[in-house]
Amino acid sequence: MRRKFMLQWESHTFGKFHYKFFRDVSSDVFYILQLAYDSTSYYSANNLNVFLMGERASGKTIVINLAVLRWIKGEMWQNMISYVVHLTAHEINQMTNSSLAELIAKDWPDGQAPIADILSDPKKLLFILEDLDNIRFELNVNESALCSNSTQKVPIPVLLVSLLKRKMAPGCWFLISSRPTRGNNVKTFLKEVDCCTTLQLSNGKREIYFNSFFKDRQRASAALQLVHEDEILVGLCRVAILCWITCTVLKRQMDKGRDFQLCCQTPTDLHAHFLADALTSEAGLTANQYHLGLLKRLCLLAAGGLFLSTLNFSGEDLRCVGFTEADVSVLQAANILLPSNTHKDRYKFIHLNVQEFCTAIAFLMAVPNYLIPSGSREYKEKREQYSDFNQVFTFIFGLLNANRRKILETSFGYQLPMVDSFKWYSVGYMKHLDRDPEKLTHHMPLFYCLYENREEEFVKTIVDALMEVTVYLQSDKDMMVSLYCLDYCCHLRTLKLSVQRIFQNKEPLIRPTASQMKSLVYWREICSLFYTMESLRELHIFDNDLNGISERILSKALEHSSCKLRTLKLSYVSTASGFEDLLKALARNRSLTYLSINCTSISLNMFSLLHDILHEPTCQISHLSLMKCDLRASECEEIASLLISGGSLRKLTLSSNPLRSDGMNILCDALLHPNCTLISLVLVFCCLTENCCSALGRVLLFSPTLRQLDLCVNRLKNYGVLHVTFPLLFPTCQLEELHLSGCFFSSDICQYIAIVIATNEKLRSLEIGSNKIEDAGMQLLCGGLRHPNCMLVNIGLEECMLTSACCRSLASVLTTNKTLERLNLLQNHLGNDGVAKLLESLISPDCVLKVVGLPLTGLNTQTQQLLMTVKERKPSLIFLSETWSLKEGREIGVTPASQPGSIIPNSNLDYMFFKFPRMSAAMRTSNTASRQPL
Repeated sequence: MRRKFMLQWESHTFGKFHYKFFRDVSSDVFYILQLAYDSTSYYSANNLNVFLMGERASGKTIVINLAVLRWIKGEMWQNMISYVVHLTAHEINQMTNSSLAELIAKDWPDGQAPIADILSDPKKLLFILEDLDNIRFELNVNESALCSNSTQKVPIPVLLVSLLKRKMAPGCWFLISSRPTRGNNVKTFLKEVDCCTTLQLSNGKREIYFNSFFKDRQRASAALQLVHEDEILVGLCRVAILCWITCTVLKRQMDKGRDFQLCCQTPTDLHAHFLADALTSEAGLTANQYHLGLLKRLCLLAAGGLFLSTLNFSGEDLRCVGFTEADVSVLQAANILLPSNTHKDRYKFIHLNVQEFCTAIAFLMAVPNYLIPSGSREYKEKREQYSDFNQVFTFIFGLLNANRRKILETSFGYQLPMVDSFKWYSVGYMKHLDRDPEKLTHHMPLFYCLYENREEEFVKTIVDALMEVTVYLQSDKDMMVSLYCLDYCCHLRTLKLSVQRIFQNKEPLIRPTASQMKSLVYWREICSLFYTMESLRELHIFDNDLNGISERILSKALEHSSCKLRTLKLSYVSTASGFEDLLKALARNRSLTYLSINCTSISLNMFSLLHDILHEPTCQISHLSLMKCDLRASECEEIASLLISGGSLRKLTLSSNPLRSDGMNILCDALLHPNCTLISLVLVFCCLTENCCSALGRVLLFSPTLRQLDLCVNRLKNYGVLHVTFPLLFPTCQLEELHLSGCFFSSDICQYIAIVIATNEKLRSLEIGSNKIEDAGMQLLCGGLRHPNCMLVNIGLEECMLTSACCRSLASVLTTNKTLERLNLLQNHLGNDGVAKLLESLISPDCVLKVVGLPLTGLNTQTQQLLMTVKERKPSLIFLSETWSLKEGREIGVTPASQPGSIIPNSNLDYMFFKFPRMSAAMRTSNTASRQPL
């Protein structure tokens, strides 16, 4: 063990400097480790696991090495730990079956370990398990499969779980390192009594690092000031190796007498200087071509590695991109490419960021594309599986800035040839983005790219077309970057905003700390956008946890006299005051017309405040949505009081609440109250049955104001639907839109619906999709649709079990009905013949349809040609792809994107990069790619 750790230490990248630094700043961690394994300490517990958490290169391995070396020297765990068994995920991933005895003996000379002595007192045995998150096995082993025999060979997952659950070596200790992960392995074994400590460079430790590195307090202070002025650089310097790169670059700039504050503003600047200085610091004019070739090979290796999830490179990989042994020595001496500390006889970049930066350069270079041999390996460890290219994209945008790019171009005497074409391409891509909103699901990665670039005119051009923006804010860094970009969004109408983990459970006891104050300042600036952005009309706040101060800042912004917001949506939001401050602020807002409070428990106090708001003479809120708020019959009296308040309320959405028929009966009484002026009521998925349909029918018959009723996804069945549609035969019914999709009725009552269609001249929209209408029912409905008194503009018939048998009747409707503008037949099996009949009617000049939904998959060539003819002759005809369930107010079972345990969705920014011709070629490259010299 001594030999193993001493060899690891000697091969460490920055042995002496980082050894001294981590030895000096990790005393708090060593204190925890000392107490944790002392069975007499209050800190300890039986079968204790100590988890050492930290991001990539945060120092977990160094701290473990230091702890073991201190134990070897007798400075730690004296009379507590007699034996240490060291395991790494990389070692474990190579194994299939093993016994505990073999596992213990693997590091002993000739495998001769005193197993009996070691296992005689497990309380003096410490297992060190490094990189738990990188273990390829899922450790969800059934309890019955666990093993207690130390000499029995079992599958590695069984062996590990048996140890971690102390079926083997009961009473032993574990020290486990891992990166923060949402994987099951860490969650499975982190018990409530376990100890968990996180490694990162705090402000204090960062100051020690800078002082140690510069050995000059004035220089260290100036460098620290530059870092602390930008949240991006602060984030960069939370990792020791990136801190080393930053300090190295700043020191070199100081040594050269340059204004480092101007030339080192972003990570792109720092990485560009790092590479340029490392590769050309001693190069003269004659050496430039050699070093340029070295850079190109390095970038080729980096890009080939990331595209094929390879972070550890073999000698064959290096030779295949053209590196000689001398080249590798140069790169190793420059601290760019170093021996891997996990994979024997392999090399890796000093940090993933450097590999990503080199990949960004490769993107903008005219280097040939090549797949490195290691990329074809079938098995890749979890930590090598690379799929998030956002940092690469950020560096690419950084290099589009002429000043940042100049660092490299001047040093290597070479201009990146793809810069102008990618600039032109990205501007064009963003201008057409509004045609396909799915291309960018949220904007944080794009905003990081633009912040890295910071060329004002370019940033303005990129964001100029944005009318809707979604941002996820999880740190001060996110807020800073978002503020920078939102300031240039001159045409923004809709802002969707999530604030997670910044203010959660951080209510200051007396006054905010400096860190909290910084967060609040950023938050105040973001909230000021709600009344300073001239074009902003919609604000969606979702997945938010606001403490008292942050809620008051938001409330102040919403009640500001210059706030012109028309729509405010709050989903999965929690506040310190229970929404009291927020709702009181909205009472003073004079522009808001739509308020949505969804996925939130509505208290009696909130109902009271909503009543007061709606009763205000100056209140403009006409649409109130309370979706998925767990409202039941017991809350319906409060909802009823809102309906009869006589205020501005005209539309109420209560979807995804278990109101049931009892609650609906209460609401029906309120809907008939003379003070109720509701025009639209949305009750999707409210657990309604036919038992409340008689009361609903009475409302439809006598309400003088109700024009729109949405009852989708309620089990009304034939009896209930009959009660709801019957009142439409009478002139007192004012309904214009009725939505009954997914209400479990059959073709048996289609004759009655057909009579309504033929006789009610007020009805404009009827949605009856996802019901068992079938061809027989459709034939009846077509009779009503052909009637000259039919005034329907829209009918939805998605997923109604229709076939080609009803398409002749439907086709005749298209040429005879002169009001129908929208027809949706998606998710029906109409077949080629059925679709062809409908397409032939669509071509007819007698057809007035403007929007149609047809099942267009699996069509034969003849029908596809007919479809093309329709599109050519009627270019304004819109072909739908969405069904009734995707319309607003019908989101059933909505899950927030970022609740605990879930992740922020992919932004799809990679579409922009991978569709760029240069990148498309890279993705198509095969092993037969060019091997010409660089």
